[in-house]
Amino acid sequence: MMEPMPAKKNKNKPLVGKALIKEVNRRIRLARTQWDAHNNKACRRERDRATQLYETLDQAQREQVPQTLRVWLRYRSEKYFGEHRTKPNDPPPS
Repeated sequence: MMEPMPAKKNKNKPLVGKALIKEVNRRIRLARTQWDAHNNKACRRERDRATQLYETLDQAQREQVPQTLRVWLRYRSEKYFGEHRTKPNDPPPS
């Protein structure tokens, strides 16, 4: 007879501390990978997710994110995804 399977871990817990910093780093790196592969939609999605998580960090935690990742996130956010850019699937302004 088979034994019952154990309950699954709750993966919906909010991230805190080092886990949150690690997830921010992972998302920025994933966005960079998508950018290099010219997958703009996937890059935008991951960059948005990384930005949302990054905004939840306090100043001390932000300094634990490598500077190259912080610079990439800010540069891409302002230059390529800023308000002055045409949003995806929007018709060009007339």
